[in-house]
Amino acid sequence: MASILAATAVAATPPASSDLLARAGTVSRLTATSLERLAPDADPDVIALGLATMQCAQRHGVGEQAQRLAVIDYSRSSLTPRLWVFDLKHDKLLYREVVAHGQGSGGDIPDRFSNEEGSHASSLGLFVTRQTYEGKNGYSLRLDGLEPGFNDAAMSRAIVIHGADYVDPESGERQGRLGRSWGCPALRPDVAGDVIDVLKEGQFVFSYYPEREWLMHSALAQCAQARIDDRESPDDTFLSSR
Repeated sequence: MASILAATAVAATPPASSDLLARAGTVSRLTATSLERLAPDADPDVIALGLATMQCAQRHGVGEQAQRLAVIDYSRSSLTPRLWVFDLKHDKLLYREVVAHGQGSGGDIPDRFSNEEGSHASSLGLFVTRQTYEGKNGYSLRLDGLEPGFNDAAMSRAIVIHGADYVDPESGERQGRLGRSWGCPALRPDVAGDVIDVLKEGQFVFSYYPEREWLMHSALAQCAQARIDDRESPDDTFLSSR
């Protein structure tokens, strides 16, 4: 747990007794361990947390038939691969990619996240994917945020997965970071369409950063903690209105 615990200390997370991540690794370890083997350069604790939140959403009737999970680790440099797409049914890693974050979230490593219209910032937490469409950024995939107050404005903000020419690692190396979006997890144009096709219509996307407010007050994070403890979440109705 050293990597995440060190990062959360920098982000001023609460004491270890309240640290949700410190226990996330015990959730469905057989499956999480399998995913970790597929993505050895990913932080295993982030993978485990993403898996736990996905399973909590499924317990509440969202994405029960989902077979794929994308995990984005925004605590990493934009110049390094920080998005992994897993095929859960066939136990495969489908993609390992760089991904852009929003202009309002900061430079190479983002440190500000928002659910607000006009912030041009990325949002944290769990999303379920919806339909594709052709827009100003070409072939795009709508993301529906499942976490009230943290990412549930994603649809109205048009936070989508799309391709963008500014997601270019070569030019990014020259300027010290990838180009940035208006809050969307944008991908290299060469792979965007294929990634969208495997993630569309009811799959999951999990976006991580060790932000105190999200870790402490996200209902899905609380549900994940309850899952670890094998007890009911203190807010078992967080998806009741969906």
